[in-house]
Amino acid sequence: MAGNYTPKEKQFLKRLGKAIKEKRTKEGISQEKLAEITGLHRTYVGSVERGERNVSAINIKTLADALNCNPSELFQLAE
Repeated sequence: MAGNYTPKEKQFLKRLGKAIKEKRTKEGISQEKLAEITGLHRTYVGSVERGERNVSAINIKTLADALNCNPSELFQLAE
């Protein structure tokens, strides 16, 4: 994981990634399809789901829209 994050920050990124993955699988969408819908690269989506990226607010909004939810729902699932 790039950056100098605290253990607490790393855990949050992992929980956020897990929330995105859970929403994606619940919607029946593959990583490849989510990447296609959002215009994000497939490997980027995978690294977000693994908590390896400090994903931007714009990309969180883009992912949430593709997953038919609000960004706040992803954050709530990550808490």
